[in-house]
Amino acid sequence: MTAAETAAVETSTGLAAELDRLRAELAEALKLARKASDRGDIENLFNRYMYLHNAFEDEQIIPLWVKPGTPGIRARYTNAGQYTDYDSVIRYHQGRPRPEGKLILHYTTTPVIEVAADGKTAKGVWIMAGNESGLTDPEVAKGSPDYMYSPGEVQGKKVWAHWVWCKYAVDFLRQDGEWKIWKFRCYELLRAPFEENWISFAEKNQHAFALDLMYFGDDGKPVFMPPADEPVPQEYHPYSPTSRQVLDPPPPTPHDTFTDTFK
Repeated sequence: MTAAETAAVETSTGLAAELDRLRAELAEALKLARKASDRGDIENLFNRYMYLHNAFEDEQIIPLWVKPGTPGIRARYTNAGQYTDYDSVIRYHQGRPRPEGKLILHYTTTPVIEVAADGKTAKGVWIMAGNESGLTDPEVAKGSPDYMYSPGEVQGKKVWAHWVWCKYAVDFLRQDGEWKIWKFRCYELLRAPFEENWISFAEKNQHAFALDLMYFGDDGKPVFMPPADEPVPQEYHPYSPTSRQVLDPPPPTPHDTFTDTFK
């Protein structure tokens, strides 16, 4: 082989190696771009959920969930049980009224979102700080403890105005090319009326987490969830003056495929 031929072979070999390197870099760049795009889509999905929920537009939340019949669907809000059937999960979002004077603002922040390496599922956690408030007919208010309400009345009605802090842990499923809510868990951390600190209020209100209150409707009437499909695998309790804080839920970490960590 002549020197020229040798040089040509070396050049060809070098170009092939460079082409392989560029292909590998392109594949990695596409992988990172897809991961970033997925994360943005998931964050938008959950933020859209919150915007709609705050405006009592829960019927519009229903399409954000997985399709009917999807295995593994689940929602849990309290220790009263968890919902594992599509119809019972969606019941939470159906028929919600828009009472006069009612205001909720659930403001989510501090997201940690991880998409599984196989691209089929994703996990996310959020912290929520906000308020829940409204007016209750005095006769309806007799069914609740006085400490739930603020002193005095507005327009002849009792006032409930609470600061609320929660944590959310959500599993998402890629379905028909779009991310959907698959498993939803709400952890109420603490609440307190506007006039009271959360420590003294927590000492009085521990029993409330055993009730699956869905919302306060017209005239402040409490509306409860239907009976749960299953008991909770393990009870969760919000803050109390005797509790010690633990890492629950655990923020997701990079993972290859779905693992059920938000039970």
